[in-house]
Amino acid sequence: MRIRSIGAAELRLFGRNRTALFSALAMPVILTAAIATSGLAEVDSTSSTALVVTSLLGFVLLAAVYYNLVTTYVARREERVLKRLRAGELGDAAILTGIAAPMVAVALGQMVAFVVGGAVLLGLPVPVNLPLLLAGALGGIVVFVLLAALSAVFTRTAESAQVTTLPVLLGCLLASMLYPVLDDAPAAVTAVLKAMPLSPVVDLMRLGWLGTTGEAAPLGFTALFAEALLPLAITAGWIVAGLAGVRRAFRWEPRR
Repeated sequence: MRIRSIGAAELRLFGRNRTALFSALAMPVILTAAIATSGLAEVDSTSSTALVVTSLLGFVLLAAVYYNLVTTYVARREERVLKRLRAGELGDAAILTGIAAPMVAVALGQMVAFVVGGAVLLGLPVPVNLPLLLAGALGGIVVFVLLAALSAVFTRTAESAQVTTLPVLLGCLLASMLYPVLDDAPAAVTAVLKAMPLSPVVDLMRLGWLGTTGEAAPLGFTALFAEALLPLAITAGWIVAGLAGVRRAFRWEPRR
């Protein structure tokens, strides 16, 4: 019950931020409409457009979950909200989960909007393997909630999150965009790019939605799960590492 109360309080605060609220509600509509009017869908509705739209699902994780949560965790820490909550009956995981709940809800809503908009406006197929799509979305949410908590450790103020989040934001975006198109890159480089936090998550969502991670023909149902084993394992590894890091290093006391 207390988790719901924390989440409801955070949701009210989020709703008062008109800029954040507008971005959360309008971003999927604006971006999908922009792709629909760009002519990209007319060129190749099953490859180029699909890769762009599925990349936007990863962008949602970085913007709606990771970045927003870093600023929120830091702000609540410096306001001593985390310290007061920890003095109550809730455990650490419940506190962090309750604070993250509104951002998670926004991210899931945006992802649904992109999938529906992609099917209706861009002619993309309906998801071919919903369990894999959900595994990618939910696994990615957990990964980036944990990364947000870890990044908050190194962030003194909510304003400085613009700087401290850049390594994760840029690293994840570049890795997830580059490795599918770097056919001639050394195997070691490709392996590193695939192991970045966002890359396996986007792979899972592409497999679940499109049945492929690139422009190849969609895989069969059984082959899809075989192809998903590696990204699932990498995502699980990030979750385990993130949990260990948060338990060890997360700061509950103000830094100033």
